[in-house]
Amino acid sequence: MVLLESEQFLMELTRLFQKCRSSGSMFITPKKYDGRTKPISRKGSVEGFEPSDNKCLLRTTDGKKKISTVVSSKEMNKFQMAYSNLLRANTDGLKKRDKKSQYKKSNATQ
Repeated sequence: MVLLESEQFLMELTRLFQKCRSSGSMFITPKKYDGRTKPISRKGSVEGFEPSDNKCLLRTTDGKKKISTVVSSKEMNKFQMAYSNLLRANTDGLKKRDKKSQYKKSNATQ
């Protein structure tokens, strides 16, 4: 997995969106990140470790290529605006849900 800076991550994410537009899927996973690189053992506890800053780890994969970035709370607003604009621009191929057929299914089961 490749750990990128925020701007590089957004550029690579744009490339992945364009690549997966014609065929394929991609998965984006956000996760709280405390800065640890090694897992905590079950037997002992890590005392004295306190994360200095809340961070978010974003991972993206299309099955072949994996990219990730870590965003701190200080730069989250800037990243969130750029990320949401990118999602709005590239998620236009979604199918609308047919509300009438779903309503009939829910009434049929009752």
